[in-house]
Amino acid sequence: MIYIIGYGSMAKAIAGGLKNKKEFAVVGRDEKKLKEFSQEFNCKYYLLDGFDISGKIILLTVKPYALQEVSMRLKGEADVLISILAGKSLLELERIKAKAYIRAMPNVAAKYNASTTAITGDIEAKDIAMEIFSAIGTAIWMENDDEIDMATAIIGSGPAFLALIAEAFSDGGVYIGLKRDKAIELTKGLFKSFAAIDDNYSSIKDSVMSPKGTTAEGVYALEEEGIRGKIIKAVKKTYEKSKKI
Repeated sequence: MIYIIGYGSMAKAIAGGLKNKKEFAVVGRDEKKLKEFSQEFNCKYYLLDGFDISGKIILLTVKPYALQEVSMRLKGEADVLISILAGKSLLELERIKAKAYIRAMPNVAAKYNASTTAITGDIEAKDIAMEIFSAIGTAIWMENDDEIDMATAIIGSGPAFLALIAEAFSDGGVYIGLKRDKAIELTKGLFKSFAAIDDNYSSIKDSVMSPKGTTAEGVYALEEEGIRGKIIKAVKKTYEKSKKI
């Protein structure tokens, strides 16, 4: 049994992916929200105040700033504490007593069983963590806290960045004359097709970009606007922010 502390969007995304695969319950302060979560995912719920975590696998999904408050409301010592709190190190997680600690960074694709999750922590809990997050997509073991913060900038925040890019593709299609529904359908197809190509990025670009061709013209426009530098900067800024939370 996995006990999910929190009932926000990521908790729901993970629960959606785990449903019918792993048994879980939800824990939180607001009984109304707990009941709604319980009904949506057909699971038990428990109030946070005084909740005994002894011998349990705990999945912490609250906001990072709430870590201290949550730690004060729990009692006992968990078998494994798994946290998806951005920027909160393994050392900081020790505010909540546990025999083993894991940090994980899934993304919102969890509810579609398509999350890429970065994981690190105590090696004795590795198999449990990898099993849980492999149930909602792909799990990748990282070496330390800092690598998790780096991964957050790509797999955690990345869907928001890609959403901006996808929206721009769709808007571009409308700008040149496509109907909105067709532009959206083509953009979704593009992302699905790209994800299926098992090749390095340079090779993909080179295979499409012919001399003096249409793609070459578009690549020139993107490079002229410094698109690569802007994306690299976004990843860098996201990583730096995660270290300050």
